Amino acid sequence: MNLHTKTWVQRLPVPIEVAWDFFSQPDNLARITPPEMFLRVDGGSSGKPIYEGMQLSYTLYPFMMIPVRWTTEIMRVSRPDFFEDRQLEGPYELWHHTHRFLAIEGGTEMTDIVEYALPFDMLGEVVEALIVGRRLDEVFEYRRRKVAEILGAF
Repeated sequence: MNLHTKTWVQRLPVPIEVAWDFFSQPDNLARITPPEMFLRVDGGSSGKPIYEGMQLSYTLYPFMMIPVRWTTEIMRVSRPDFFEDRQLEGPYELWHHTHRFLAIEGGTEMTDIVEYALPFDMLGEVVEALIVGRRLDEVFEYRRRKVAEILGAF
């Protein structure tokens, strides 16, 4: 298994509690995901902030209109500093996402760190190099723009 790590940083002109409140609501994930992915949060998480042990199920279409079911678990929560989730079921062999929040002058610095691995050894590495790594960058760039529209930008 080859582990890949990607990091994205964004500065927001809002207090850390405002950033935390936005990102700790699972319903907001659909608002900041590219619309062509048709992300839907399934299950009974609507309107509830995250908590340790919370499981979230999604249906999305990451590419070529192929539906993917994905279940994640919120592993750790330390309000307002960070929360972590991991994939329980889905397309990755391993998925671990850390969301960090740091109060800075004039707002909040938010850092997303994603560690992931794909199944199928060498074939997975080819798919990662040609599709997955780039698609993740596209998704997080879209997310950066949408979050800037919603919460503002430096």
